[in-house]
Amino acid sequence: MKRFVTILGIVFLLLGIVALVHPGFEYNKQTEVAKIGSLRATVEQQKTAQVPLGASIVMLISGVVLIALGLRSKQ
Repeated sequence: MKRFVTILGIVFLLLGIVALVHPGFEYNKQTEVAKIGSLRATVEQQKTAQVPLGASIVMLISGVVLIALGLRSKQ
């Protein structure tokens, strides 16, 4: 359990750092606009998502706390 908490803390810490350094990311979304028999018309849109600053900070703090708990806990 100690090892799991430490690894989870490291993952949260890394995700928080990545979210702070690169808060926005882009992805493509395909939407079906028409379907006639076997013929389909789709539209591909490029979307942008933002990671809120608060969520990044919470992930950083959670990662540090989990790492500290994992290192201090007795097995």
